[in-house]
Amino acid sequence: MRLANLAGRAVLVTPSTASATIDAVDVEQASGGRFGSDPQALFDDWPAFAEWASTVTDAAARASVTVDVAELGAPVPRPRQVFAIGLNYAEHAAEAGYPPDSMPVTFTKFPSSIVGQATVVELPEGHVDWEVELVVVIGREAHKVDRDHAWDHVAGLTIGQDLSERITQLQGSAPQFSLGKSFPGFGPTGPWLVTPDEFADRDDLAISCALSGESMQSSRTSMMLYDVPELLVRLSVVCPLLPGDIIFSGTPSGIGNRRTPPRFIGPDDVLVSEIEGIGTLTTRFTDATGSARI
Repeated sequence: MRLANLAGRAVLVTPSTASATIDAVDVEQASGGRFGSDPQALFDDWPAFAEWASTVTDAAARASVTVDVAELGAPVPRPRQVFAIGLNYAEHAAEAGYPPDSMPVTFTKFPSSIVGQATVVELPEGHVDWEVELVVVIGREAHKVDRDHAWDHVAGLTIGQDLSERITQLQGSAPQFSLGKSFPGFGPTGPWLVTPDEFADRDDLAISCALSGESMQSSRTSMMLYDVPELLVRLSVVCPLLPGDIIFSGTPSGIGNRRTPPRFIGPDDVLVSEIEGIGTLTTRFTDATGSARI
């Protein structure tokens, strides 16, 4: 199942033969009102919704409409908690100058930063960097879970960009990770949520991003130091993970501030993030004057 947010309404989607469009079935209409239109509210009763979605008939699919992927908002628009993991790929930890840690480096992106690809991100002053990440969406409350049952608590996976303004992030004697990563629009996610059963191997997915056509990052999620089950184990022993929470699981090597010379995002850039089995997330930018690449 693929769940998307079309102008604030939950839709089940099927990518069409034209890559820029999707066939969308409105959840509230197809369920006869059993489930509402709000994408976020679906996570409050995710097991029931997922069971219903698996039974959507061909008749409902024939009633679908074709829409532009660029119109989609964040599949999880208002998470209560946003967890983010740093240095979760050994090569990225090395390029950042840190040894792999004995615990996942954990911070937050404040929920107001979460957007979909329909949003054009306004660049603040400073050095804005990219970090493509697999984003995990919680479907059932998880508290002190074990590895064997961790995936049972996952509603699905999506693509995320942990955009980071490096001057804010690194200023002062103690880094301001959360502030530097939480400007408006700094949490692009999407284009949709994909349930774990859709993947041939949910623990080993190709992950990459390109900036204005130039490849910047390329790896596989199997290279994470802490995989999805381990992240749920480590986080849930401290914090109950709530339905609709999201976890940015870390980025591979290839970020801009570790390049020689450093490279950062400008208003003329287009950032395309891709994860195997999910698709692509396209993020566009503007400066304070509203100048953006079309």
